[in-house]
Amino acid sequence: MTSRGPLGPSAVVVSGGKQYRVVPGDRILVDRLVAEPGASVKLGRVLLFSNGDDLKVGHQVGDLDVDAKVIAHQRGPRVESLRYKSKKRVRVHHGGRAHLTALEIIAVGGVGPATEEEDEVKQTAKPKRGRGKAEPKKKATPKAKAETVQPDAVAEVEETPAEAPKKVTRRRSKKETG
Repeated sequence: MTSRGPLGPSAVVVSGGKQYRVVPGDRILVDRLVAEPGASVKLGRVLLFSNGDDLKVGHQVGDLDVDAKVIAHQRGPRVESLRYKSKKRVRVHHGGRAHLTALEIIAVGGVGPATEEEDEVKQTAKPKRGRGKAEPKKKATPKAKAETVQPDAVAEVEETPAEAPKKVTRRRSKKETG
């Protein structure tokens, strides 16, 4: 999850009868939606929109949409309930797993996540005070020693025949050795 800063846009949206507070870059699990993984979805029911000091609630929000991308369809954790009454022959067992859709929030009200250019501008505007992190040390590469090889020595190496592979002997039992 991303940090919810005071200046970033955020919204409260409704999906599947549940409310979610989202900012661009968030990943949420909602009830199963009819959409393929990789498709984009618009969540149209926005209850609250906040962009820094600007706050819109209810009817003030208007036609604001939250854009999201479907990451995957999955199933939730196993939930079970058991009702038992002793001496009454009452045993009721219910259980199941919820069908969920994982969404990544792309933009809230047309405002997307901060880009790298904006981050660079912020970093150059405010220099950090105090000690910074040291740069990682570079690993020293061993220097290869240059060996001088005489032409006669090269000829001798080429003339020697390659060794034949060793013959594999089978293991003998005690009866065969005698």
